[in-house]
Amino acid sequence: MSSSSPDKRQKMDQAAIIEAAMSAMTDTTNPALFDVTIICTTDDFQASYWMDRLSSGVCKSSSDSTNNYPMVIAVSEDWSSSSGAGNGLGTLYAFQKACNVAKEKYGADLAQELMEGKISAALYHTAGKGTRLAPLPASENNNKPGVKLPVCHQLADGSYEPITVLEAVVRQTGIYASSRSGRLSVFWGDQIFVPTAPFKYTPTHHVDIMCTLEEEPPTEKVWKEKGLEKYGVIAVSGGGNAAQVEKVDHPTAMRMLKNLGDIARVGPSLGSFSVSAKMLQALCDEFNSELAAKDGKLDTDPHFWMPLTLPQDEYISLMSQKGVDEQESRSHHVRMAKMKESFLTANPELGMFGSVDVGSNACWWDYGLLKLYIANNLKLSEEGDDADLLRRFFGVTGRTMNSEISGVTVDGSASAFSCKAKSGSVGADAVIAAVEAEEIQIGEGAIVVNCAAKKIIAGKGAVLYNLVSESDDGIVAEDGDVIVSVTDTEGSSMLLRSKTSICGGKAWKQVLDGNKMSFEEVHKQNRDADVSNIEKKRKELYQKTSSSFGL
Repeated sequence: MSSSSPDKRQKMDQAAIIEAAMSAMTDTTNPALFDVTIICTTDDFQASYWMDRLSSGVCKSSSDSTNNYPMVIAVSEDWSSSSGAGNGLGTLYAFQKACNVAKEKYGADLAQELMEGKISAALYHTAGKGTRLAPLPASENNNKPGVKLPVCHQLADGSYEPITVLEAVVRQTGIYASSRSGRLSVFWGDQIFVPTAPFKYTPTHHVDIMCTLEEEPPTEKVWKEKGLEKYGVIAVSGGGNAAQVEKVDHPTAMRMLKNLGDIARVGPSLGSFSVSAKMLQALCDEFNSELAAKDGKLDTDPHFWMPLTLPQDEYISLMSQKGVDEQESRSHHVRMAKMKESFLTANPELGMFGSVDVGSNACWWDYGLLKLYIANNLKLSEEGDDADLLRRFFGVTGRTMNSEISGVTVDGSASAFSCKAKSGSVGADAVIAAVEAEEIQIGEGAIVVNCAAKKIIAGKGAVLYNLVSESDDGIVAEDGDVIVSVTDTEGSSMLLRSKTSICGGKAWKQVLDGNKMSFEEVHKQNRDADVSNIEKKRKELYQKTSSSFGL
């Protein structure tokens, strides 16, 4: 009997990893969770919202545990500068704030328990304006991670409502928790992925960063074919040590990485990383003055990982491409090199910087841009392996779930979740969730989320979000329209419009047709909004409207 080919064995191995990952991510009886979930938000209202929502939802323990874990802590980034701390200092500051909250609220010493390897912790960065996802974050009053997806999950009280982007991310990333006791993991709040490389592992470095490593050796041909000059790239030596470069061609990368020795594999960085408790403490100590003053802006890639892994001259060269002064880069490299030397002398049990491969064929769903929000949500109605995995992740077992729409003609390729309607139609590939109306006319490829009205008409490819209308005309959207509602603490609402062809980041300061304000002006108006209170008001308006026409 002939043995299977290496390619076939690899595919079989990947299939087994995907199956294990999906089983862990969808296990509602014993969910994969970090012991501590830390959410870094824009303001205190958002922090309060997420502590309540996650503690009673996706991070709720399935057992009657008497200890503090799983624990959810949300903190705001109240930095001195409006430009923020950067994700480097921001990570350290959020962790320190979380430690203070844990001590005050639960009497727990997170730093000590992490140092002793008793717990795992994950931090999710969610702060930011969300310009490229506009106008959806505006409808959540700047609570960007609270943007809803057009698929529902069941809450503790038995009701159903759309799952938020952050809740999906927390569920997905929990599969790494069991491998990371004694470490802080850091993730971004708008990306979901299913790995095709093992997600259970034994950390070998004080810092490890997630990446999609290519199978082929890093030749110039592979570098060009994969477009690696466009990305932050992680290079891994045969011995497992890694280094990072950013947006450079193959010859430049090889020169910069010469100290790494024999480079076995390379691939784009995902940015997400984990650090040992000792490394976390060392970074907090090194940047103690900045953290105490809430001053400065440092990001992990250019200010932590690259100076720790690249020779000084190469680091200066790379930073000069970003417009950074040579002397500034030199002094920062000297500072980090000194920290590295003393740290590794005291903590030689692990290497400094390594990688965690998620697999070059990993399934990847990004909701940080409007066009990707649309594309990835429409996969709920598509065919194919990627779409099948997405549906399985969200617990979708049928095209129509938990809905009362027997009088509606629904295309066989459309999806409807937790909807009620008496008549109408839903076009091909459309996705609707938490929609209640007497009549709906949903066009091909439209997405409608959390809307209630007597009549809802959505043109081809339209996006309707958080809309409530008591008028006889209801809600009407033309092809490609994006319409959301922005509700204030008094329960008053205004409409905000865009088009699926418009990038919110590029149009941020413009007053688009049909609007009275720019996205930027709405963002300023939404600052420090009591999102918990507004969500309560929004739900009351939704219920009042839907009950008025007998649903």
